[in-house]
Amino acid sequence: MPTLKPITLTAATSLTRNVHADTLILLDSTTGRILTLPASTGKGDTYRIYIPTTVSSGDHVVAALTTDIIQGAVAVAGDIGGVTCPTTATSDKITMNGSTTGGILGSYLELRDAKAGQWMVTGTLVSNTSEATPFSAS
Repeated sequence: MPTLKPITLTAATSLTRNVHADTLILLDSTTGRILTLPASTGKGDTYRIYIPTTVSSGDHVVAALTTDIIQGAVAVAGDIGGVTCPTTATSDKITMNGSTTGGILGSYLELRDAKAGQWMVTGTLVSNTSEATPFSAS
């Protein structure tokens, strides 16, 4: 597979397979933005999201469509005593608030279209030293 150039996003965006899949997405904004995943179909596409600038106003949110869930776990850490946060059975949203739930410079998520209705998530979110889960259900 060829190496694709990173795509920088500074506004709310509905991600698409033909533009955003299997590349690096730089969510480069100090103001919170919403990224909406396409419908999961099981094609195996991967969406890699890197935070090169700490969000300081609002939240960065990665949201699945209401028919999909996000499953897996991410590490959330502000120091050596970080935590691992698993999803729940109904998780469909990841919120990075620039503090306890990630969104600080260096945060990284990888979401894979695992099967119809399910996204698989892994990653490492940089937080302050009071970590909290970034996962919720809409």
